[in-house]
Amino acid sequence: MSLKKNEAPPGKMSLGDIYFILFRHKWKILFFSASGILAALTLLLCKPPLYESKAELDILYVVQGRSFNPNGEDPNTTVSPNGPGYGIILTELKILQSLDVIMDAVQTVGAEKILAKVGGGNNTNAAAGLIAKNLIVDSTPGNSVIDVTLQHPDPEMVQSILGEIIACYFKKHTQVHLGSVMSSDYSAQETNRLYKDLAQTKEELKNAKNTAGVFSIDEANKSYEEQLSQIRTRLFAAEAELVERKEVLKQISNIPSSDAPATNGSVATISPDKIQEYRNLCTRLDLLRKKEQELLMQYTDQSVPVKDVREQILANETLKQKLEAEEPRLAGLGVPSGQADGSAINLADNQAQISMLESKVNILNSQLSQVQSNAARIDESKATITELEERQHRQEAELEYFLRNLEQARLDGMLGAGKAPNIGIIQYPSSPVKQWPKKLKKKAAILAVGGIGFGLALAFLIELFLDRSLKRPVEIELKLGLPMFISIPDFSQKNHSSRAVIQNVPLLTDGTGKGASQNVAMVPWNRQNPLYRFWEGLRDRLIIHFEVKNVTHNPKLVAVTSCDRGAGVSSVAAGLAASLSETGDGNVLLVDMNTEGGAAQQFYKGKLGCSVDDVLESEARKGALIQKNLYIATQPMESSDKLPSVPAKHLMGLIPKLKASDYDYIIFDMPAVTQTSMTPRMARLMDMVLLVIESEKTNQEVAKKVVSLLAESKANVTTVLNKTRSYIPPKLYRENLNDV
Repeated sequence: MSLKKNEAPPGKMSLGDIYFILFRHKWKILFFSASGILAALTLLLCKPPLYESKAELDILYVVQGRSFNPNGEDPNTTVSPNGPGYGIILTELKILQSLDVIMDAVQTVGAEKILAKVGGGNNTNAAAGLIAKNLIVDSTPGNSVIDVTLQHPDPEMVQSILGEIIACYFKKHTQVHLGSVMSSDYSAQETNRLYKDLAQTKEELKNAKNTAGVFSIDEANKSYEEQLSQIRTRLFAAEAELVERKEVLKQISNIPSSDAPATNGSVATISPDKIQEYRNLCTRLDLLRKKEQELLMQYTDQSVPVKDVREQILANETLKQKLEAEEPRLAGLGVPSGQADGSAINLADNQAQISMLESKVNILNSQLSQVQSNAARIDESKATITELEERQHRQEAELEYFLRNLEQARLDGMLGAGKAPNIGIIQYPSSPVKQWPKKLKKKAAILAVGGIGFGLALAFLIELFLDRSLKRPVEIELKLGLPMFISIPDFSQKNHSSRAVIQNVPLLTDGTGKGASQNVAMVPWNRQNPLYRFWEGLRDRLIIHFEVKNVTHNPKLVAVTSCDRGAGVSSVAAGLAASLSETGDGNVLLVDMNTEGGAAQQFYKGKLGCSVDDVLESEARKGALIQKNLYIATQPMESSDKLPSVPAKHLMGLIPKLKASDYDYIIFDMPAVTQTSMTPRMARLMDMVLLVIESEKTNQEVAKKVVSLLAESKANVTTVLNKTRSYIPPKLYRENLNDV
């Protein structure tokens, strides 16, 4: 099932729900809202305003002094308050609000002047407490500007007090970040001493470097490391090549010449012709590969010359593999690359190369020893040179520190007391202006908003938790799961336009147009009554329901009941019966089953009344006719305090006779549904049970139990919501289809 517009899902509030709660409890909300606003205004009127002066400071940067003798670093650090440095602004806020700054200002201004408008006296602690209470400092994150506000009851003192606070803040700022400034005489003495010590250290460092033969220990060590690395690399390469040459010489020495007889070893068993043939193949392959490389520089891979050479290489490779397969020992007799000119392996050349490599290795070893010796000498001097360099850096840092102190003393003398070069005054303390304290305005705002909030909270608390009654048509379907035929407005409310009409027009007539009784409020079928059109609407819904359900038999039994007394069951039953009697030529019988007779009983006891037994007789029925096609009968009861069991059984026996009668509709005005009433038993015999629910009175839990009892009787139940009240202005939100 799709949700309609402005209809909330189950368990959630819709716009109509919110409007209903707000307008239903509008007087509660307005009362508590007005009370909160009135309390806020009373608080502001009872507390006289203070006089306020404002100033703005711009923290350009913060100079933080660090430890004496900072080991070569700048003794002061400049930090920007913007961005990540917002913690610096917080520190400045704390300094401004510190008791030291406030007490210094009190001592300067005088406690008796500060307390003159608040009882007088010269208590410095009381004066400091008054200033601390009304001093407000604030800053926006990411902004270097500090807003300083002071409130005081004396308009002549607030501006001067704030100015003195700012002057004391400048002094405290310098003490916190830079510490106490040394005297210029002491700084000058230390500066001269450090100049002499620094000159001596530089001379000692120069002599130590000359002795070591270096200008910089780090540069010398780096140079020697590079030399050692290069020498070791060359030495390793020479030693590797020497070993390779010796191995080649060893292999050449073991290979017999082509014309020398093989006299020993495994080569002696190989035929000299095969050895020569194998060597020729190796030489030829070497020549062919070189030729291939030369051709590739001129031709492509698919050219004819390149293909011919590759075919020759393949043929010679095949012969070589065949010889190696026949005699595997020939594989160790191949001709090295570079010997394709047919010359024999040069034994003397290899021996010469070996001799050169051995000399190279000896020279490299000598160089390595020399460099290592020089590096060792540097290491011996490194400790002395490093200590002298550190001493020089330390003395230079100390000298810089005292030079800065001398410069700071000079600047302080130029600026004078109560000034800071890194703090700018954007706005000096302004002229006093009347203003309520922020704390007082905050309390007043809390009272006003609290009153409004309490009114709203109370309205929602009552509607959602305390008041469990059914009030609106939408609640019938959502909470009871039953269809609703019609919603009848409450015309008795004071502000309803039809209230005067319904009070002045008689609700029951005797056919002459005169009122039958002044107290007959249960049978309102007078056409001038505003409820008449609702009885017609209920009649039409009932007839359409029977037509849709294909209920064609006569008479049709309709019971009207409720969850509790006073819901308007008799009015609904009488109005429905009256409107049904005006349709066609059929007859309608209204049976009153209530234990309390009320106004209808008085009328029934008159000339128009008769019993249920009598109304079944044609002659007696004439006495029950009160208007065309409408008859009324009462079921007598024993007492209004206890339920009548015997008459109920008697009526159960009359039901078959009633069903066999010639009435078209029989309307039963039934008592409220309880665990002991006859209504649940009678409901299963009815074609329709109309459950009248009184808006804002019928408890939803009770209604659910009533629905459960009727469901056990398998009754066909639908609802009528009676005495509904509309709180929401139709122009704002319309949830009912009523045109009243």
